[in-house]
Amino acid sequence: MKYSVDQNVAVSESITNKEAEKIYSIGQNCIISDQAQIGDRVYIGHNCIIESDVVIGDGSYIDNNTTIHSGTKIGAHSNIGANCIIGEYWMDFWGDHKHHNHPLTIGTDALIRSGSIIYLGSEIGDHFQTGHQVTIREKAHIGNHVSIGTLSDIQGSCHIGNYVRLHSNVHVGQLSRIDDCVWIFPYVVLTNDPTPPTEDLIGVHIRSFAIVATGALLMPGVEVEGDSLIGAGAVVTKNVHQYSVVVGNPGRAISDIRKIKNKVTGESVYPWRYHFDRAMPWEGEEFDVWYNSLDLDERAIYSLTPEMGVED
Repeated sequence: MKYSVDQNVAVSESITNKEAEKIYSIGQNCIISDQAQIGDRVYIGHNCIIESDVVIGDGSYIDNNTTIHSGTKIGAHSNIGANCIIGEYWMDFWGDHKHHNHPLTIGTDALIRSGSIIYLGSEIGDHFQTGHQVTIREKAHIGNHVSIGTLSDIQGSCHIGNYVRLHSNVHVGQLSRIDDCVWIFPYVVLTNDPTPPTEDLIGVHIRSFAIVATGALLMPGVEVEGDSLIGAGAVVTKNVHQYSVVVGNPGRAISDIRKIKNKVTGESVYPWRYHFDRAMPWEGEEFDVWYNSLDLDERAIYSLTPEMGVED
């Protein structure tokens, strides 16, 4: 093995004596278990702790002062920022070695910025990205190409689909479900306790292509249908129908989203997938062309129906 190790590093002999031709760099004052599996061309900064049963894929970067707990698997070409805790334990976890049954899996090409904490027991797809100081609790299921903004808090047992964009300071309550291609803007709160404090939690469900604008509050059990728009500061207490524009407190439907025009050009802007493609799977081509190229299983991923304007 070819490696570079700075001084004051606790590295097991079994690591340094491996025969595999791997190259990686370890900074000062690191503690790395001999049961950790570190890929080729991995850089580990100073003061890092890598525990047993950790897998770090090829070409990854672990910045200073980061701890990766047992049972964590990080895909290739991922970047973990400074002062992160990856694979944090939850309250009933301690002393029971549950990481074998509840691992944390993070896909390839992740970018997890400094100060973020991600608990064990979650599954996160490829091309995942966070801002700074993001918290993701246990038993979260997060798809591919998801971005979660700075200071956002994702509580336990949530389900987040593919190509979801959460901006900064978003709180997603336990048992929430967010389907594919949803936009959630800063300071949005998804609640889950209809008669607090109780254990009878009911999560919010936001369906594909919905938009939730800044500062909206969604009450427990609310279902937001696809292609709808929740206005800034709205307090949503009832289910939201497809194509609805909901504003106010309490939230009320005031329009069909398809009637909204661009204030600069005067052109239609909704459904937004026909007018916006940045960082979306159809980037660079018409949405219908991309969608019609998918097979039935792939179409099912995006929860689309002919009623949503897609040609068969």
